[in-house]
Amino acid sequence: MYAAPAPAAPAAATDPVEVLRLRDVDVGAVRDLLAEFALELVEVAEGEAIPGSFWGDEEAGVIASRVFARPDTPVHSLLHEACHLIVLPEERRALVHTDATDSVIEEDATCYLQILLADRLPGVGRGRLTRDMDAWGYTFRLGSTQAWFEADAEDARRFLAGRGLPHGP
Repeated sequence: MYAAPAPAAPAAATDPVEVLRLRDVDVGAVRDLLAEFALELVEVAEGEAIPGSFWGDEEAGVIASRVFARPDTPVHSLLHEACHLIVLPEERRALVHTDATDSVIEEDATCYLQILLADRLPGVGRGRLTRDMDAWGYTFRLGSTQAWFEADAEDARRFLAGRGLPHGP
């Protein structure tokens, strides 16, 4: 089970955490991956506000089928917000602006899927993504993102399988 960082202060707001950022990866690969799920990556200029960002600052934003990110947006944030859209039925996706879900199972499925999809991005992978998630402040019952992914995410896998989405380790 996943619990989001406290809304008052994501880790980056006070002390920059060394995580992979959009500028560190192949943006074309990110764009292609999102396109497979009928999503569009919208790049926002450095220093500009990110539309649809729940957390603000450099965190990714979502509006309908678009994922907004700046060069300094953490890859885990971009994947997380994209996966929120991916797990939603198409009719709900069209209505999303900023806050994609209030469902625990959708949140868990989102976390699980973002880890799986990290393997599809050159230079990212699930090992790096889970470390970045831990560094950023994601919290799980078993104490780490990787432990949750490997031993406590059966409900997320079932949810994803039921939606016809990737769900294997």
